[in-house]
Amino acid sequence: MEREVFWNAVKANDTRFDGVFFLGVRTTGIYCRPSCRARLPKRENIAFFPSWQAAESNGLRACLRCKPKEHTFADPKIEKILRACEILEAEDPCSLDELAAAVGLSPYHLQRSFKEIIGVSPKKYSEAMRMKRFKEGLREGSDVVTAMYDSGFGSASRLYEKASENLGMTPVAYKKGGQGVAINYTITDCELGRILVARTIKGLCNVAFGDNDAELEQNLKSEYPRAELVEDAAVLKTFVDEIIKHLAGKKKQLDLPLDIQATAFQMQVWELLRKIPYGETVSYSQIAELLGDKKKVRAVARACASNRVAVVIPCHRVVGKNGNLSGYRWGLERKKLLLKLEKE
Repeated sequence: MEREVFWNAVKANDTRFDGVFFLGVRTTGIYCRPSCRARLPKRENIAFFPSWQAAESNGLRACLRCKPKEHTFADPKIEKILRACEILEAEDPCSLDELAAAVGLSPYHLQRSFKEIIGVSPKKYSEAMRMKRFKEGLREGSDVVTAMYDSGFGSASRLYEKASENLGMTPVAYKKGGQGVAINYTITDCELGRILVARTIKGLCNVAFGDNDAELEQNLKSEYPRAELVEDAAVLKTFVDEIIKHLAGKKKQLDLPLDIQATAFQMQVWELLRKIPYGETVSYSQIAELLGDKKKVRAVARACASNRVAVVIPCHRVVGKNGNLSGYRWGLERKKLLLKLEKE
């Protein structure tokens, strides 16, 4: 989360973060202040450093444009808010009053400043950290119940409530066919024929393969009959480029924002699917075992079949116990080709 805050500061050329951290660009070998007006680098090429000394110890040299060594004093308010973030990232729960006392601000000023600088309230930030710990627990091999309690969720209902918020579209909005939701989409060629990519303002809500555009559009309309559907290739260019590169084997990891509705169980399955390494497969029974119940093989298969974002949630990497390809929403031939492409 801290990296996200720092990246947002860089994109905004926020002078308040000067001295708080330094931005290193691997491709140029230069480090800068967050407020440097030089061309914005690609995110995958950057690293954040707590001091200019740390940047230089990694072989980087100071930017001649922003002269980072001349701006090493951090804004005290920013430091207090980042300290609050560190406290909220700890596993122990903390009230607003306790948090305010720990960083030397009044609850009112902490609440206002935190939201202004971070973009969400302390409570929302804490909830995001809890969800992050839950997902990390699953990725590290914990069963769902252990990950749930270790991350601070007191019950499955509380986890489901927050999982729905973090996955995006609310159950009510989805059940109403996307009523009140604006969805942009585009259709283009890919390694497997035609592909439709659709997104809301929060993230991807549909990625589908098909043989013709009319069929893909009709399926999207059937999924969200009351949503406002607008074809817009420009808005989706970044998403489409990432997916096309992935299908071509040029980008093995996809980490795109999603706006999809899921039950708690579906979310658990989909999180495990996103852990399967590129080019590898697991069985439905293995997923069920990871969830702590070997009898849920059919439920796992249903969750895979319910996936509406092909490739981003890689349900094609789940196969039968004997290795046979046993179903794919967009056709077994496409599943076979996807697995072949990933192994080349």
